Amino acid sequence: MQKKSTFTGQLGFVFAAAGSAVGVGNLWRFPYLAAKDGGGVFLLIYLVLIVTVGFALLTTDIAIGRRTGKSAIHAYESMNKKWKFLGVITFFVPVLIMTYYAVIGGWILKYIVLFLTGGTQAAAQDNCFTNFIASPRSVWYGLTFMMLTALIVYKGVEKGIERVSKTVMPLLLILVIGIACYSLTLKNSADDGTIRTGLQGLRVYLTPDWSGMTVSRFLQITLDAMSQLFFSLSVSMGIMITYGSYVKRDVNLGKSISLIEIMDTGVALLAGAMIIPAVFVFFGVDGMSAGPGLMFISLPKVFDCMGAAGRIIGLLFFVLAAFAALTSCISVLESITANCMEIFHTERKKTTGVLTILYLIATAVIALGYSIFYVEVMLPNGSTGQLLDIMDYISNSFMMPFIALLSSVFVGWIIKPSWITEEMERGGTKFRRKQLYIVMIKYILPIIMLILFFQSTGILNHL
Repeated sequence: MQKKSTFTGQLGFVFAAAGSAVGVGNLWRFPYLAAKDGGGVFLLIYLVLIVTVGFALLTTDIAIGRRTGKSAIHAYESMNKKWKFLGVITFFVPVLIMTYYAVIGGWILKYIVLFLTGGTQAAAQDNCFTNFIASPRSVWYGLTFMMLTALIVYKGVEKGIERVSKTVMPLLLILVIGIACYSLTLKNSADDGTIRTGLQGLRVYLTPDWSGMTVSRFLQITLDAMSQLFFSLSVSMGIMITYGSYVKRDVNLGKSISLIEIMDTGVALLAGAMIIPAVFVFFGVDGMSAGPGLMFISLPKVFDCMGAAGRIIGLLFFVLAAFAALTSCISVLESITANCMEIFHTERKKTTGVLTILYLIATAVIALGYSIFYVEVMLPNGSTGQLLDIMDYISNSFMMPFIALLSSVFVGWIIKPSWITEEMERGGTKFRRKQLYIVMIKYILPIIMLILFFQSTGILNHL
C-alpha cells in the first residue's frame, strides 16, 4: 500500500485550495455579473452567501476528505454504502470540466502571445477572438496548456501541486493588486467632453443600485451570486474532498477554511476593482454590459486605448489569468487522478500518463468544436451551445447544484452534522461557526439548492 500523499502543512493546503478556488471565473465572470447586477447590490448578496452557503459547502467537502482520507467515490462509500452513488456523480463533474478547462487556458495563452509580440491592436479587433477559436490551429494552444497541467500533477502533491501553488498564488495576488491600483489612476475624455476617471468607475462598482429593484430581480441577482459562488469555491465537484484528504490531522480546518474564503473573495473583489473602472473610463457604463465577452473582446479594446502602457498591462493581465486558470486546472485533474488511483489501485505516474493521453484527445475535440466539429444545441436554460457550452452546462448548471442538494440532505439528515463538526473540532480545536453550520446544512441549504437547481436547468421558468 502506497503512503498517502499530503500537504506539508496549513500554508501549503491553503495556497493549493485557494489556487483551486481562484480561477478564471473570479477574473471575468465575477466582474461582469457585478456590472450587470447593480454593482454593490451583487457584492452585498455575494458576501452574505460566501460566509453562509459557501462556508457550509466548503466545510462539508474538506471535513469529509480529511476524516475519510479518501477521494469522492470511496469517501461517500465509507460513510454510507448506499450513498456511494453520490461519490460517483461527484467524480464525474471534474471528469467533464477537464474536457474544456484546458481549452480556455489555451485561449488565454493565445492572448499572452499576442501581447508579447506587439499584437495589441489586433487583439482589440471585434473579430479577433471569434476568428481565433474558429480556426483549427487554436487546438495547439489548448494542448500546450493541458500538457503543462499534466506535468505538474505528474510530479505529485508536495513537489508538484503545493510547490506551484506556493509560487503562483502570491504572484497572482501581487499582480491583481497592482493592476487594480493602476486602473484607479486612469482618466479619459468622453466624446461629449466629460472626464471619466477610474475612481468614478470604482464608485459605480461599489455603490448599490437599487433603482428598479423588484422581488424577481432580487431573486435573479441572488441566484447569479449563488452560481458564481459554486464555480468560485470549487465545491460540490469532489476537488475539495480530494484536497481535504491530503490535509494532516494537526491542521486547524476552521482557520484554513476562513483563509480560503478570504483569499478567494478578495481576488474576486479586486478583479472587479481592476476591470470595471478601466472599462468605465474608456467606454462608460454601456461598456460594462459586455457580459461573458468581457475578457477576450472588451478588455483588449481597453488595453489598446491605454496606448504603450496597455501592452504591458494587457500582458500582465493575461499572465494573471493564466496563473488562475492553471491552478484551477491542476485541481480538476488532481481530483480525477486521485479517484482513479483509488479505483484502479495504480500509482500516480502511470495514472497521470493515461489520463493525459485521454484529455489531450478530449481537449482537441472540444477546441475543434468551433470549427471542424461545430454544432449548435439548444440547452434547457434557453441558450444555444457548442461542445464546450454543453459540457459546461451539464457539469456546472445541472450536476453541481444537484450534488450540493443531495450532499446537504445526506449530511444534514442521514449521517447528521455532528459527523462533520467532530472533524472540525479534532484535537480540541474550537469550531467557531458550529451553530451556523448546523442550521445551514440541515435547513437552509436543501431549500436554496433546490431553487438553484430548478433555475439553472430552466425548470423554474416553466413553473
